[in-house]
Amino acid sequence: MMKEWMKELSDLRQLEEIKASDAVNVLVFSANWCPDCRFIEPFLPKLIERYSDYHFWYIDRDEWMQVCIDHGVMGIPSFIALKSGQEIARFVSKNRKTEAEIDAFLRSLQG
Repeated sequence: MMKEWMKELSDLRQLEEIKASDAVNVLVFSANWCPDCRFIEPFLPKLIERYSDYHFWYIDRDEWMQVCIDHGVMGIPSFIALKSGQEIARFVSKNRKTEAEIDAFLRSLQG
């Protein structure tokens, strides 16, 4: 279960703090029932460790549907990177994501 490897969004005030942070925060939109989300579980901890300078946040699609709508996320798993109040990148689609694709997305955040 992905929540074990990252912090989980607990309230909207926390989301505002994440958005305002100067650090790179990666929002990981997911759900327990999602087969494509389960597909990335075996390699996601390795990527989170590799990019340990980023902060990863689990956002449950069912619990936070309005947050998903606000960010244009309908397909999961999806990733949005934020820094200093701005979205800096997104990897959002309904397609299954591979380890190489997620790694390339995270590497692209390094500028």
